[in-house]
Amino acid sequence: MVGPGEIFTIFFVTLGPLKVLGPFAQRTKELDDAMVRQIAWRAFLVATIAIVAGAFIGRSLAENWKISLPAMLLTAGVIFFLVAIRQLLEQYEPVHAAAAAPLPASPMAAALRIIFPTVITPYGVAAVIALLASAANFQRVELIIGLLVAVMVLNLIAMLMARRVMSGVTVVTLQLLGAILGVLQVGLAIQIILGGLQHLGVIG
Repeated sequence: MVGPGEIFTIFFVTLGPLKVLGPFAQRTKELDDAMVRQIAWRAFLVATIAIVAGAFIGRSLAENWKISLPAMLLTAGVIFFLVAIRQLLEQYEPVHAAAAAPLPASPMAAALRIIFPTVITPYGVAAVIALLASAANFQRVELIIGLLVAVMVLNLIAMLMARRVMSGVTVVTLQLLGAILGVLQVGLAIQIILGGLQHLGVIG
């Protein structure tokens, strides 16, 4: 069983503020502080509602399709492994600075542009669905949703503070922390896969 600390780490890596800070600061650098706050709050509210609703829909589909707990554990492990490997390898790839289109004048429209895939990533959604579908009781579901909302609150704080945080030393520190968490996620992914294999009786 994946513990609360591991669940938080998974959400922090796949949906957390480390991947939000840079893109959000870049997309909103030409806007005034009031507009940035409006975009941040709207992005937080819409993203939180969307990912919680999407997680329950995915969980319902998994139950209807009779997907077993070992299958969900193996699925989650493979997803986390691929994401972690991708993040580690991206550090060795050349940087391509593509110019993003200007954000719309409406705060809500601008927030919707930022939500996908900056705040909500496809692999983050998959992680939530996999964990929620493998929850054995209501208390476990509450724990997962609570930790998910906590990470979304961290995203809100990151968006509100992005301009002040993204300085030279902070950027290097965040890159180092991201690399460390990426390595740990590879290990966590393998551990989840081993848990799925144990449920199937493949290993002891």
